[in-house]
Amino acid sequence: MVNKDRIVSDFCRLVEIDSPSLQEREMADTLINELRKLGFEVTEDMAGKKKQGNCGNIYGFLKGEVEGNPLLFSSHMDTVEPSRNKKAIIHSDGTITGNGTTVLGADDLSGVVAILEALRVIKEKKIPHRSIEVLFTIAEEIYLQGSEVFDYSVIKAKEAYVLDLDGTIGTAARKAPSHYAFEVQIIGKASHAGFAPEQGINAISIAAEAIAKIKQGRIDEETTVNIGTIKGGKATNIVSEECHIMGEVRSLKHDKCMMELEKIRQVFTETAVNHGAELQFSLPRGYQAYEVDAIHPVVERFTDACKSLQYPVKLIETFGGSDSNHFNRNGITSIVMACGMHKSHSTEEYTHMDDLVKCSSLVLKLMTSK
Repeated sequence: MVNKDRIVSDFCRLVEIDSPSLQEREMADTLINELRKLGFEVTEDMAGKKKQGNCGNIYGFLKGEVEGNPLLFSSHMDTVEPSRNKKAIIHSDGTITGNGTTVLGADDLSGVVAILEALRVIKEKKIPHRSIEVLFTIAEEIYLQGSEVFDYSVIKAKEAYVLDLDGTIGTAARKAPSHYAFEVQIIGKASHAGFAPEQGINAISIAAEAIAKIKQGRIDEETTVNIGTIKGGKATNIVSEECHIMGEVRSLKHDKCMMELEKIRQVFTETAVNHGAELQFSLPRGYQAYEVDAIHPVVERFTDACKSLQYPVKLIETFGGSDSNHFNRNGITSIVMACGMHKSHSTEEYTHMDDLVKCSSLVLKLMTSK
């Protein structure tokens, strides 16, 4: 029932709208208009103001005729860079790519169009459905900032499907990690590197000593640590007075994540103190892990819908975050569905026309399930 030409055209149209994180205004206005044409009650929150963006999260509610609790469907509106002046190119085999200079935006427009097309089919065919809620979020790509500040008291659903995962249609993640960024500022003492190096306290040297004590990479099968940036110093003839370090910790177990962060804080603190330097340690961004039971209704409904469409089912864990992390933390049991994006966060990103159709067909089946 999904209209292949329409969903592909819709995808290509939305790709051409620039929507980098915190600059989603045009995309939001487009989606507000689409939802209202489909009969939704639509509201926009104040997330943009809270996060210094130009628009908020877009929430819509459509009352249904089928008994059962409402279901929430969600995708995010923003894209990673480079994303300016995107263009979708359709190839003869049905693959859709960008022009190689930007991301395509299938992350997460493949999810957005799958939701919209399913809703259009429901309206056109007058298919009975349960009550449906839709949430299109801002700033997901920068540590889920839009869903972080959303007011979940407006949500009626207790179960949700987030369309925001690489892989074949029929894949879903029911387990995702805690993920926290950390920042370290080491403050030493400047001095002339040639005439009086012993009078200085070298912040870069202290950072190097501390980092050498920290295990990085895969700590265990559930946990990773990475130090990603180091910045410091003003000139080669000055003992570096400051050094700024940024890193991250991920773990499928929240307690493990926090324990690893505390270990890192202690190493930097002790090393700085031993050299007479000052230290500032902070956790500017992060979100918590979740795991949804394989026999939970939100998973079983997904599995049943895939089987009815003859899609192979693959339930996985992921080391990436999504708005699903905040949904689960706020009492909405949620899994993340693959929606036809591939090689996300790169200029080689692509989707396929058949993926868009299959994903929308799956969303339609979920929306109309009893």
